[in-house]
Amino acid sequence: MSASRVSRISRVLPVLLLSACSWFTDFKQQPKIDPWESPADTIPPRANPQASVPTVGTAAPGFEYNRLPMPQSIAAMAAIPNPVPADSASVNRGRIEFQINCAVCHGPLGMANGTATKYGMAGIAIGAGSNAANSLADGYIFGMIRNGRGLMPPYNRIEESDRWDIVNYLRSIQGKGTIAADTIHGRPGETGALVPGASRMGPTMPSPYFNPRAVPTSQPSAPPITPTDTTKKPERKP
Repeated sequence: MSASRVSRISRVLPVLLLSACSWFTDFKQQPKIDPWESPADTIPPRANPQASVPTVGTAAPGFEYNRLPMPQSIAAMAAIPNPVPADSASVNRGRIEFQINCAVCHGPLGMANGTATKYGMAGIAIGAGSNAANSLADGYIFGMIRNGRGLMPPYNRIEESDRWDIVNYLRSIQGKGTIAADTIHGRPGETGALVPGASRMGPTMPSPYFNPRAVPTSQPSAPPITPTDTTKKPERKP
């Protein structure tokens, strides 16, 4: 092989080898878990850290209203206005959620005669003429669903917007809404229009906009925190 051919190969070979490499792999391929990613198919995706504010927004962040089933926590939510209009779509969504999650104890009309009461569960009336109908605000009922209280466990698995839909449906069976209550139940195992639709608060579908400045609160606002430059070296005195 001639010297000129060897020289050409020696110049081309490093270029070919470098083109097959990926630079800075330690930075791009370091171990990490991206948002909504799970380390394995058998492990559920990570949710938001407890007491954090979701990127899609919330009417009751954990740092402002805690998740303890205490009257003080739930009463603090009573001032939250219902951001979901009580139209036919909301009431229908609330009907589905109510019949799946609430009617088993409270009964189809909220008269404390659900199926669970036949097996020792204490019945609590929330329908027409009840304390819930006459005294409790929408925000308070929202807090009850979110935190639970007494015999009622927290139903935080119900998405926030769906909880407001349940409140709107509950008002309809209490006779306080403008839409007549629909209490028709499906048969066990039926799906389709009798089950909730897709999530409306997933990572690709943000929740409806909510303006927290419109919520009256008696809690004093925290003073602004002035960030300090921790990278600046202290000045030396002469």
